[in-house]
Amino acid sequence: MFLLNTISKTKRLMLKTTIITTLAASVVALSNGPVALATSSNLTTVYHVYLNGTYIGNVNDKAVVDRLVDEKVNEFKKSNQDFNFIIGQQVEYIPEEVFPSSANNLDTVQNFKNTFELQAEAAAIVIDGKPAVYVADKKAAEEVITNLKLQYVSEDQLKELESRKAQDASALPPLKENETRLLDVRLSKNASIEAENIAPEKILSPKDAVAFLQKGTLEEKKYAVQEGDALESIAHQYGLKVPELLALNPGLTAASPIKIGQEINITALKPYVEVIVEKEVNQKEELAYSDQVVEDSSMPKGETKEKQSGQNGSRTVNYLISEQNGVAVKKTQTSEQILQQPVNHIVVRGTKEIPSRGEGSFAWPTVGGYVSSQMGYRWGKMHKGIDIARPSNKTIKAADNGVVVFAGYDNGGYGNKVIIDHKNGFRTLYGHMSSIKVKVGQTVSKGTAIGIMGATGDATGVHLHFEVYKNGGLVNPMNFLRR
Repeated sequence: MFLLNTISKTKRLMLKTTIITTLAASVVALSNGPVALATSSNLTTVYHVYLNGTYIGNVNDKAVVDRLVDEKVNEFKKSNQDFNFIIGQQVEYIPEEVFPSSANNLDTVQNFKNTFELQAEAAAIVIDGKPAVYVADKKAAEEVITNLKLQYVSEDQLKELESRKAQDASALPPLKENETRLLDVRLSKNASIEAENIAPEKILSPKDAVAFLQKGTLEEKKYAVQEGDALESIAHQYGLKVPELLALNPGLTAASPIKIGQEINITALKPYVEVIVEKEVNQKEELAYSDQVVEDSSMPKGETKEKQSGQNGSRTVNYLISEQNGVAVKKTQTSEQILQQPVNHIVVRGTKEIPSRGEGSFAWPTVGGYVSSQMGYRWGKMHKGIDIARPSNKTIKAADNGVVVFAGYDNGGYGNKVIIDHKNGFRTLYGHMSSIKVKVGQTVSKGTAIGIMGATGDATGVHLHFEVYKNGGLVNPMNFLRR
């Protein structure tokens, strides 16, 4: 349906025309002598054309302008068949009798083409009083609002909620186990639908309108990484902080390398409106058991045994949850029912001090120093322990309580060495000492000085070679040492 509004001349315009016509007649009379008066047969009619009160030009036939309108309508109808077009401007023709004719069709036609605009009937989705997006009609606008909600709830859930609201069901049955029930789905701002006339290119499809309302834009801007760029410089260039830039680029981390030409999202999306979902949720949850330690003074220190194995319990709990665009912003527990109480895990730990028995953890056996060689294959053979060099002083200390079972020179390459049995399955070996301060059978406590660091045996420099055995098997000392 098309609309063309033609406004009749006002009294002011009629007066203006009369004056112009009189002046024109006077000019003719003067130019042809006192007896050469213009007759009605010498006058022609021109039409002054106005669009919304703005003068466009004049033509000698209104059909010239009417054809332009028809052409414009037909042109838009070819590419926009679903729209009902209207003529946005009010076209006004003001006739004038003149002699000779002053019509300038070409200029008027060009001015009209540059000024004239068709508009289409549309529906505006108005957010907090301001039109945010335009779609074809009210039905499409309602579809957009529904589809916004369906981004975060299912169609069945939404239908059930609307049906329940229509029935005004005030008393709701208790939730079943692991059941979810919607209480409300709404937009975060006031939204309404209003009829408007708008340029056709501003009308979006329902799908694009949903994306626009969600993101505030249809196109996410990207930046191509240039030589010398870093995440910090890119973020600063576009007024972002690095965490904000990373949030726009899932999979990208602060440690991620970036390559020249790589595209990075730089658009901080700001939705026009968000969807608020309020729901009631019943969940079955585990109740974690607790670890309980019971001390036993009759059990050697460092020894433990399990008295009772732990077992998780369970409960059902009801929550009221409020989500905004799919993100929980509030979660309140409303009730719970204990299904099974958890059973504590109980461990008995010994506290009895026995000088000859180790506690199960090893102190650093030197006064400072660093690991100059790790355990593992070295120079084609297995290096059975670690080497510690450059201590603050050369004192070697027992790593834990125990009994010395070897103290002397070893011909196999260890030089002066000491072996301590910690009476808990562990043994430690100390090699290459320059001198030994303990003897076989001696009980030593953790931290007791047992010798001086040296380079005896197969050693290339002053250091301590330290080995650990557990139940007869060689283990890595680094897994047990505490500095």
